[in-house]
Amino acid sequence: MTLAEDGLEEAGAELLRRSGPHALRCVVDQVAGGWPREAVLRSTPGADAVLDVLDGADQSAALAFLRGLASGYAQRVSEVSVESVWSGPASHRVPVRATAAVLTDLINKARHELLLMTYSAKPHQPLTDALTAAVDRGVAVSVVVETLQGAGSALSGEEPYVAFTAVAGLELWHWPTARRTDPGAKMHAKLAVADRHTLLVTSANLTQSGVGKNIEAGLLVRGGAAAQRGAEHVDALRASGELVRLN
Repeated sequence: MTLAEDGLEEAGAELLRRSGPHALRCVVDQVAGGWPREAVLRSTPGADAVLDVLDGADQSAALAFLRGLASGYAQRVSEVSVESVWSGPASHRVPVRATAAVLTDLINKARHELLLMTYSAKPHQPLTDALTAAVDRGVAVSVVVETLQGAGSALSGEEPYVAFTAVAGLELWHWPTARRTDPGAKMHAKLAVADRHTLLVTSANLTQSGVGKNIEAGLLVRGGAAAQRGAEHVDALRASGELVRLN
């Protein structure tokens, strides 16, 4: 790769990070169409570095390279997206999605299959309503919870599964203490998987405090293999008897 081509890759990647594939495609089309430099910059602020490198490169080959770079980036973005999710106080300077809203949206959009895992759980009406609606529209919903026995002295009060008993048709699962080879091992996962396509991994338990009041953090992943692999792993734990239905 020549110095000009190396600089073109860096400049194109920087514009992609800042403005996305549509902006880079616009620059390519405008340069190919003979737009003056000033017009391109008015249309796509921040394109200076790309235009600078184009001046010293084989323009036909460089434009083809940038067009492929934009298409590849757009394809990757369409296949997988990752965003941060937070519970607790909001920051207006750094807008992020709230855990409660993301979880409800994930449940509402599920069409075939929904898996939840949580360590602690307390009845939370918005969650109960969303899960009930999911079951009513034919979604197979299962929840894996910790038990008081499994948690030892770390949890108290009602069994976590009680938070879901109001949802008729929902399957409850747990990790029997007899299957835990290491003393003190906990069922500590907190996640949600919808249709093996969308995955929420979070530090938040399925409680009002967890999804709304505490400062909790997580990631929402759409597309790719993460959601599929997560659901398959739980399937394997069920098949091996590590996870067992709660009666």
